[in-house]
Amino acid sequence: MRTYGQLFRTPEFTPFFLTCSVQVAATTVGGLALATLVFRSTGSALLSALSMFGPSLAQVLGATLLLSAADRLPPRSAMTAVALVVGAGTAVLAVPGLPLWAVFTVLLVEGLVTSVGGGVRYGLLSEILPKDGYLLGRSVLNMSVGTMQIAGYATGGVLLAVLSPRGALLTAAALGVASAVLAAAGLSSRPPRTAGRPSVAETWRTNSRLWSSPARRTVFLALWVPNGLIVGCESLFVPYDPGNAGLLFACAAFGMLIGDTLAGRFLPARRRERLGAPLRLLLAVPYLVFVCHPAAPFAAAAATLASIGFASSLLLQESLIALTPDDIQGQALGLDTSGRLTMQGVAAALAGAVAQYTSPATAITVMALASVVVTLALAPGLRPERITAALGPAADPASGSGR
Repeated sequence: MRTYGQLFRTPEFTPFFLTCSVQVAATTVGGLALATLVFRSTGSALLSALSMFGPSLAQVLGATLLLSAADRLPPRSAMTAVALVVGAGTAVLAVPGLPLWAVFTVLLVEGLVTSVGGGVRYGLLSEILPKDGYLLGRSVLNMSVGTMQIAGYATGGVLLAVLSPRGALLTAAALGVASAVLAAAGLSSRPPRTAGRPSVAETWRTNSRLWSSPARRTVFLALWVPNGLIVGCESLFVPYDPGNAGLLFACAAFGMLIGDTLAGRFLPARRRERLGAPLRLLLAVPYLVFVCHPAAPFAAAAATLASIGFASSLLLQESLIALTPDDIQGQALGLDTSGRLTMQGVAAALAGAVAQYTSPATAITVMALASVVVTLALAPGLRPERITAALGPAADPASGSGR
């Protein structure tokens, strides 16, 4: 599967695509509104960053306790329920006078729920599309994320100016409910991918099985750490330049859109194999210019260029699927999503703490430098010959199969 026409003619892909796109728009508008609300009320770069990316920290709990549900729940019902819970939580965040502890409690609940939602969503994608179409489908979803973030941040900026942060939060809640309606009406009823009841013990067993492969461990770390550190840079856009934060976020989303379009549609497999490490370096290096405290146009250009490097995740996810048996791919993809979001939350907290004691520009530079160091350290284990060698019995000792 190599064309967008083939992709959108695949049954169920269009409603799946629309459901995910509207959910991203809801999250984008809500995140910008909440970060602005918290920054205005506290003046804290740390609390602003945590309010925007804090739900990601809850992903680690979901990944260790709840993730077995990703393969053991009916996908349509699960996606509908996740969208409703997040929409309701966003509406609660708009309540005037809500104390900070209540704000972060709601964000914790949302993070736990979405940790399961990621595995359900991308596991369902692997069912809807044939294996040779997964990379293209995932790239189109990532392109949608970029487009919806551009639109969401632009819309969020307008809503903040015309209404208020709370008005923007209520808009985000309505979008969350719309996503739930699209999932319920547009997706087919499917049975769970794996029999049995979800449990903490089963989550631990499957996570241990996934982590037992050295090749998969390296892929997971490469998906989580360089990516997360750069999201830590992005978490400081509001305190770095409050008046142009929406522009910086939109430019970062535009760069991601460019990268995913190139990687998903135009790069042949023989070239994709060699571009992973350069793309992960591209993700970080442009942010090093923040050591010079660039003005908004130069900061926006750096964010755009850097975000092209997020396409490296597509190439790593392709390797992860190849290294993972079919019956646990939902949990593997959920663990990837949860790990990346957790690392993003950790990095946002770390970046906010560094900015609190130095400056946002210094913190952005430090996070980018750390991402470069990690990428260089992991590069030897991600060489194409290493991945190819792992596509055999050694890739999954528990099952005796690399698939």
